[in-house]
Amino acid sequence: MKLGQQMKLAPRVIQSMEILQMPMAELEERIEQEIENNITLDVAEPGSESGAADTVDGPQADADVDPAELDRAELQTGSDDDFARLDQYEADHPDAAENEYSAARMDRPEPIERYEPVHRARQGDPDRDAKMEAMAAAPARSASLEEQLQDQWRLSEVDGDLRALGVFIIASLDPDGFLRQSLETLVDKLPADLRSNGRTASTATALADLERALYAVQLTLEPVGIAARDARECLLLQLDQLEDDGVFDEDDQNAVRVARAIAERHLDDLMQNRLPKIAEAEKLTIDEIKGGLELLRRLSLAPARRLINDAPAPILPDAVVEYEDDEDRYIAYLNENRLPALQINRRYSQMAKDRAVPKKDRDFIKTNLSNAQWLLDAITQRNRTLLRVLNVVVDAQRDYFDLGPQALKPLAMTAVAEQLGIHVATVSRAVADKHVLTPRGVAPMRSFFTGGSQTDDGEDVSWDSIKAALQDVIEHEDKAKPFSDDALVKQLKERGIDIARRTIAKYRAQLGIPSARLRKTY
Repeated sequence: MKLGQQMKLAPRVIQSMEILQMPMAELEERIEQEIENNITLDVAEPGSESGAADTVDGPQADADVDPAELDRAELQTGSDDDFARLDQYEADHPDAAENEYSAARMDRPEPIERYEPVHRARQGDPDRDAKMEAMAAAPARSASLEEQLQDQWRLSEVDGDLRALGVFIIASLDPDGFLRQSLETLVDKLPADLRSNGRTASTATALADLERALYAVQLTLEPVGIAARDARECLLLQLDQLEDDGVFDEDDQNAVRVARAIAERHLDDLMQNRLPKIAEAEKLTIDEIKGGLELLRRLSLAPARRLINDAPAPILPDAVVEYEDDEDRYIAYLNENRLPALQINRRYSQMAKDRAVPKKDRDFIKTNLSNAQWLLDAITQRNRTLLRVLNVVVDAQRDYFDLGPQALKPLAMTAVAEQLGIHVATVSRAVADKHVLTPRGVAPMRSFFTGGSQTDDGEDVSWDSIKAALQDVIEHEDKAKPFSDDALVKQLKERGIDIARRTIAKYRAQLGIPSARLRKTY
């Protein structure tokens, strides 16, 4: 036994941190989950007043609310000082937060079936089931790459032995549609049922059958180029198909010949932009090489990607910054239109106080009422903190909104935290994974916080603005004589930015800009 003091972090504070850190899409999903799980939480229908208690409307409570009216919310969710205590606690007890959160979830009592059906319809339409609506509206799962290719292969006209080997080959393709493993390796991985028959019992016969099956797969599957073993084979398969389809006229035949020569013998030189070397080896002119390259650009080095819908998910901005003409300033507000207006069900509020209701049921209702009120307060606190941080950012980065990325100024999270009187971790959580819609487009909120240096004139300039200036110089260079890294140093020096050559190389790599030799055009 020992006597001591220990800081215990409440599960509510942990969950408040989660709400603060959630971007718009995650918060929307979290609210939907709480509506389904909490019997006392409802969505306020437009113009409806019956059956609802006085609400604390999370999406509507932002900077327009008097801070004095938010004192009770801060007491329940944890004030800004709680954020600082959270950081210290997580540093000393890295596993405690997860355990506390799990314990809080496990302590929740079972639902009361007499007062709430298993599938609860949304308020305003008793015949509407939210869960069934969500399932009906959910898009069907798209078929995977392997499923699509196997469906094509089932329609092919090949004998039984080759069909089984083709299924095995398709299962071995990578996401780009390439067969990266050698046939010798695949022979060793053949399943027992394919090795047990008399035909493929020997390694030599199995290798020959795999060759035949691979050839059949390459000729059968669409788009052309799938099951190629390298870039060279992938390009040649596509060139063969284009010629077989007769899409080239007589004027294109020379381009086809040049493209085939490049694909067969000079891919390494092409990757290093050594076009004069290719022209000398093939006794061609630079213009003829360019004609072959134009044809190669029509081909794909990842043919299977055409079958997969990997479009990135749309970004939902958490806030909007707009220019106010009358006052010549930028204003910020939260994008809350997607979030439902939440309210606490008055019927359950009355039941929690009714002595005629069994105590076990009243305790369960009180727990849900407490959870619902906490969610409303947590959303209010999130919106207030996010908007306070964003207003400071808008004031500090006025030049960015006026002039663009090259005018971005250095801004540290510690400076914003000191100005608002909150912990720096609170600022970090408030801007994490969130985006803002500005006159300059959609930008991550974290991108407004960056370090920097000083120009020759003593003006502060951020590292991101230096990258923007570097990109601008490269975009306007003479592509026939692109700037080397040393020349880029001089170009930025003329703009008052003094950085080292190695820094130029680092920024080029971060921006995905190749070296001068690879940028050169002929």
